[in-house]
Amino acid sequence: MNNSTSQHFILGNDYLNIYCIDINNHKDQYFTIGENKSKKYAFPLEKREITVIRQVKKVNKEKILTYQVIEAQISRELTLEMKEYIIKILFQSRKAFASDNEPLGAIKGHKVDIMLDVERPYPPPLRRPAYPDSPRTRKALENDINELIKLGVFINV
Repeated sequence: MNNSTSQHFILGNDYLNIYCIDINNHKDQYFTIGENKSKKYAFPLEKREITVIRQVKKVNKEKILTYQVIEAQISRELTLEMKEYIIKILFQSRKAFASDNEPLGAIKGHKVDIMLDVERPYPPPLRRPAYPDSPRTRKALENDINELIKLGVFINV
């Protein structure tokens, strides 16, 4: 920031997430650069305050219908009333779907059981012998799994 002319930056949730910027006034506020989340850079002590400004917009139904639903391919066999009813239900339930702010959707507490077993049907076996991952690959995989656990996608059993 010493050679920067700006003192303030406005960042969206995607940038906060990608660059791992900690906005939760924890003991150590930090950020990362690029995809290397293991190397963390601390904010200067005199500028440890990160102000979170939340922009609140009134949801405009017409805007959603114009820009988002127009890309949806609703069956041509449905009547106009049926299509309008579907759009109304989608609009009322919009928080349940993934969006820019909620990439995994906003349904809390919904769990999906994924059974991993060796029963049929299963894909044909690979024709190469198993080999251990490199330490670098193993560390990256461990970081990805921990991130999915933090997001609530995976649950430790």
